[in-house]
Amino acid sequence: MTLSTTAIIHQTGDASVFSIEQTKVALPGAHEVNITHTAIGVNFIDTYFRSGLYPIDLPAVLGDEAVGIIDTIGDGVTEFSVGQRVAYSAAKGGAYSERRTIGINEIVAVPDGIDDKAIATSLLRGMTVEYLFCRLYELKAGETILIHAAAGGIGTIACQWAKSIGATVIGTVSSAEKAVIAKQNGCDFVINYSKEDFVAEVTRITNGKKVDVVYDGVGKDTFMQSLDCLRVRGLMVSFGNASGKPDPMDVLELSKRGSLYLTRPTLYHYTRNREELVESAARYLNMLEQGKINIQVGKEFALNDVADAHRYLLQRDRVGSPVLIP
Repeated sequence: MTLSTTAIIHQTGDASVFSIEQTKVALPGAHEVNITHTAIGVNFIDTYFRSGLYPIDLPAVLGDEAVGIIDTIGDGVTEFSVGQRVAYSAAKGGAYSERRTIGINEIVAVPDGIDDKAIATSLLRGMTVEYLFCRLYELKAGETILIHAAAGGIGTIACQWAKSIGATVIGTVSSAEKAVIAKQNGCDFVINYSKEDFVAEVTRITNGKKVDVVYDGVGKDTFMQSLDCLRVRGLMVSFGNASGKPDPMDVLELSKRGSLYLTRPTLYHYTRNREELVESAARYLNMLEQGKINIQVGKEFALNDVADAHRYLLQRDRVGSPVLIP
């Protein structure tokens, strides 16, 4: 049994609720490994759990994604070895720690040559883009798509990935500064929706043809207008609710707009088993390894300064997700 420096919350509230403590890490059981973290991602969902917006059992250790080195392996572990570099995402907590025990079905091998911090701050988002572009609907060269929040964490990865496929990318942003970021990440046409009607702009840009697919992680504020951006038999992918969940809709609205397709997917349903998880992570990590996607990492914080990392994340003008270094 070893000790780990761990950030724990015993109650929900603002960033000051974190307590830095020494916790015990048990030896791994069957099909488990012990990991020493090298980089830990900090995501907006962590702030939702910390604040109490999302329910959580207390005390709790937050954090869903990280990169680390395997220290010890349990019985029955054949796929991994001591000293191997691994990563995980969507682990349902436990990452805000120096060391941890984790089941092997939650981790994936990391190829050499990819920065730990880039993986720790992007694996969850990268796997989201992977299933959106490669398995939910196979995006093809020559197609035109609309991506909302094109300068955000998912948006910047999506713009780069779509361009590598050969698609034409139209993105929406909320400011001139974010328009620059979207352009830098491969967005062909950028619409500042705070100043422009994005439906009218999409219609103008496409000469009235509109787009093949809309990827909407914003939700309530953009949902119905997004439907108006689609061509006949186009696909609406509503994968997030940053502005709240969309209002109820009469299904006949899909028919009125051209026999549209609508899906509301989640990453969980596209990583239902070990094979899908490994496929998704490997495809994204391969894009990083080949340099087709570049990740701008935000500010680095020591694990002891996790409260400052949360405050930094909530400053919406920041570019890049912060990363914790144990």
